[in-house]
Amino acid sequence: MQQKQKDHAVIYLDHAATSWPKPPAVYEAVQHTLEHDSANPGRGSHAMAVRASRVLFQCRRQLSTLLDVRNPVDIAFTSNTTLALNMAIFGYVQPGDHVISTMTEHNSVWRPLEHLKRTAGVQVSYIPVDEQGRLDLAEVERAFTSKTRLLVCNHSSNLLGSILPVEQLSQLAHRHGAAILLDLAQSAGHIPVALQQWEIDLAAFPGHKGLLGPQGTGGLYISSALELAPWIYGGTGSQSEEPDQPSVRPDRYEAGTPNTPGIAGLSAGVQHVLEQTVQRIAEQEQQLTMQLLDGLQQIKGVRLLGPAAGQPRTGIVSFTMQQQDAAQVAFTLDREFNIAVRAGMHCTPLAHRAVGTMDTGAVRASVGYGSTSEHVERLLEAIRHIAK
Repeated sequence: MQQKQKDHAVIYLDHAATSWPKPPAVYEAVQHTLEHDSANPGRGSHAMAVRASRVLFQCRRQLSTLLDVRNPVDIAFTSNTTLALNMAIFGYVQPGDHVISTMTEHNSVWRPLEHLKRTAGVQVSYIPVDEQGRLDLAEVERAFTSKTRLLVCNHSSNLLGSILPVEQLSQLAHRHGAAILLDLAQSAGHIPVALQQWEIDLAAFPGHKGLLGPQGTGGLYISSALELAPWIYGGTGSQSEEPDQPSVRPDRYEAGTPNTPGIAGLSAGVQHVLEQTVQRIAEQEQQLTMQLLDGLQQIKGVRLLGPAAGQPRTGIVSFTMQQQDAAQVAFTLDREFNIAVRAGMHCTPLAHRAVGTMDTGAVRASVGYGSTSEHVERLLEAIRHIAK
């Protein structure tokens, strides 16, 4: 076996799980806030508490610009996308409702929906996709019933990298009197997002992936035209004399002390994305993705998952290798080549079922901030070695 190349820094190609490294300004913002502005925002009138409140306000405003949100208070901070999705699903779906979803959803959608099926009589329709992750919009429309309350889908699959036509899906949902919940886990910061333009009702997003913030950050956009039942109750620093959660946003959805240092880091990450522009980031990641796809196609025994080369996709490339266990491939890449990728089910068994990889899992490489053409070529060289 080849000696692990310890003289090289790790080649990190697992940005679909979390981005690393972060822009220097992110680390600096977290450190500065911990040292100078780490009071409890919204809970005091002293100078440090006011500065902490400004950290949250600034980040909300930046996110509004990036995601195309008219009113920043319609964004509630959460600790991750999973919490945001749960808040949306459990806060909006009622017993006996019907929900439409897809076969490319993350467990953060699938498990809450399956729980509601078992406990609240909620009916769920999962729309299949083809091997490239494409939906048949006619099949989606046929799934609507008089009880359909919500359509929930990802913007981009975390296994296939496929991009769903969310604007058309939003139009379908509204035509049938339903709301749409969008999972932005693999798109926010990677490709353009326009929530107002697409008339999205609910959208969950991570802070630690394409937005380049720290782990433990994320959020939920709740349209001002939609009322969502609070999922967590507690102190907000406002209307404290009332037994119910405050009626004002975002307090209604942000009980408890927020992760102010983390949100400061998220603010710095979002600012970096705004300065670089999502369009430029998308173009750079697309070039690296095409390089990776082209190289893998030429390696015997490699099966690529997701959209064909030239079709729209995010910077996620999943693949299997003939007669090679996916977990072993990832282990070898890490231990012998110092390359970080992910293998397994990727918390999306429905997508694996759709493309026939439930028994084998897949290796997933994903590009992002700091990824280079050299990184991609090093991965290709390693895969060629393993394939032999």
